[in-house]
Amino acid sequence: MKREIRRSMMFLNAQRASLVKDPYIYGADCVILDLEDAVSIKEKDSARVQLYNTLKYVDYGDTEIWVRINATDSEYYKEDIRAAVAGGADGIRIPMCESRKQVIEVEKLVEEAEKEFGREVGSTMLMAALETPLSIINCYEICKSSKRLMGVALSGGDFARTMHAKTTKTGEEYFLARSQIVLSARAAGVMCFDTVYTDLDDEENLRRETEMIKNMGFDGKSIISPKQIDIVHEVFTPSKEEINKAERLVIGVKEAEEAGVGVLTVDGKMVDIAHVEGAKRTLTMAKAAGIYEGDLV
Repeated sequence: MKREIRRSMMFLNAQRASLVKDPYIYGADCVILDLEDAVSIKEKDSARVQLYNTLKYVDYGDTEIWVRINATDSEYYKEDIRAAVAGGADGIRIPMCESRKQVIEVEKLVEEAEKEFGREVGSTMLMAALETPLSIINCYEICKSSKRLMGVALSGGDFARTMHAKTTKTGEEYFLARSQIVLSARAAGVMCFDTVYTDLDDEENLRRETEMIKNMGFDGKSIISPKQIDIVHEVFTPSKEEINKAERLVIGVKEAEEAGVGVLTVDGKMVDIAHVEGAKRTLTMAKAAGIYEGDLV
C-alpha cells in the first residue's frame, strides 16, 4: 500500500479530459477514474483510450490513482484491466463484486497485464465494490480473497435498489451493510470505505454521515465532487486535541509498563495497554496527513 491514510476517493469520468487533467489540485487522497457508470455503452472504447493517455501523461503527484473497470460479466472489463495496468494505475476497483472467485479472476488478468507491459508483478492493488445483498453476505471471503486487495467499499445506490430499500437522509437502509463491511474488513485486515453522498448542497448531512461512519470504524468515504473533500478530510483527520490525548496515552502507558503498573489514569479516565493501539492509529493518521511529526509511531 502506498498510503497510510485514504480519507477520500473521488470519482471522475475517465472520458472527460476537463475533469481528469488536474484533479490533484483539489487534494483528494485518491482519485477513481471511472470506466463504468459514467461512460455510455457506445463510448467505452474511446474512454479506455482517454484513460490510458491520462494515466501515462498526466502527473498526479502524490494522489493515488484508481480505475473502476466495467463489471466482470461485461464484454469490456478485460481490456479495461489491460489499459489500466499499461497506463500505470495504482489500483483497480472491481464493481458488483459478489464473490472471491471474481477477485481471483481479476487478479489473474492483472498479473498477466503486469507481465505484458513490464510492470512489477504485484504492484497493482485491488479494491472490491460491494453493491448487492450477496456481496454483503460474502464480504469476509471477498476481503480474504487476495493479498492485492487493499480494501472494500460500499456502493449504496445499487445496494438500496437490490434490497428494495428506500433511500433516506439518515442512511438507516445501509446500517446492516455498513456494520458487516466494517466487521469483515477488520477481521481480514483490509481497509473499508463508505458510499458516496449524492446531495452536493447538503453539507450539514454530509458531515453528520461522515462522522457516523468514522465512528463505526470506516477508513474513508467515496465522494463525487471536490466540494466534499474538505468536510470528509476534516472529519477523518485527527484534531490537535485528539493528537495530544493520544500522545499522553501512549507515553503514560509506556511509563506504566516500565513501572510494572497495568492500569493508569489519563485525563481522569482509566486506561490500559489495550487502548494503545487506537492511540497509535490516531498518531499514524495524523502523521500521514502531515500534521504530526512526533516519534511515538
